[in-house]
Amino acid sequence: MPQADVVLAMTDSIAPETRMGPVRLLVEDLDTMLAFYRDVLVLEHIATDGDSHVLGRAGVETVTLTPARGLPRFDRRGAGLFHTAVLFDSEPGLAAAVARVAQATPRAYTGSADHLVSKAFYFDDPEGNGVELYWDRPREAWARDAAGRPLMGSEYIDANGYLQQHLTEAEFASPLSAASVGHVHLQVGDIPTAKRFYVDAVGFEEVFDMGTALFVSAGGYHHHVGLNTWNSRGAGPRSASLGLGRMDIVLPTPDAVAGLRSRLEFASVAVEDDGRELTFGDPWGSKIRARVAD
Repeated sequence: MPQADVVLAMTDSIAPETRMGPVRLLVEDLDTMLAFYRDVLVLEHIATDGDSHVLGRAGVETVTLTPARGLPRFDRRGAGLFHTAVLFDSEPGLAAAVARVAQATPRAYTGSADHLVSKAFYFDDPEGNGVELYWDRPREAWARDAAGRPLMGSEYIDANGYLQQHLTEAEFASPLSAASVGHVHLQVGDIPTAKRFYVDAVGFEEVFDMGTALFVSAGGYHHHVGLNTWNSRGAGPRSASLGLGRMDIVLPTPDAVAGLRSRLEFASVAVEDDGRELTFGDPWGSKIRARVAD
């Protein structure tokens, strides 16, 4: 590789317009999972791809459910999905989604927090996959450190008070708010290895390293990918299981995809390239697809 290319591969970052795309879940009971994501979260059925069902809103894909009977449940002590985070563009939209889940499956609720940049509510879907429903404060309202990076925290939210303040009958009856994958949070075996892969190779910018968790992003966002060892410290490569099948990274241009491929190849990451998209795995075998926005 010419020296100029080496410098580019080592210093170039992922495109600032990068965002997250849909998460593919491998599921045991398709009907039950469809009932949760389609009927409770009110994600629209966008397409059928073989035996997979693609769900989202306003044509924006959020989750793909793929039947995979015979696989064991995901071991929450291993590497894989911590949660898929669905971002709503309004607080009434978030409140309506939270209220629907609470009404339909009250035991699914696992907590809530004001993260300073966002307000978030946490649930488990019927097969135990973590789901975060959240709304972002405007970027201009985010507190930042001396380097300009967003400051995040975890403060108490009164869930009932939140619903009383923001829930509207109109939004609950017929959701109008847009929803998409804002970030994906993964369980990994250790943070230094995760940083070498997601920051040095993939090209995300480090936002916050708290030792047991790392948050990385593109374009100054608070995080597009979260990585933690809270349940999975020391985990090795993933075994085949239900849960995370793949997560998508959506880049703005073919040149941005080519730049990502260059960085991955420089880092000796095995990449499948069909001319339209890249497919590769992180150090624990969680699958990632990178493609240009439709």
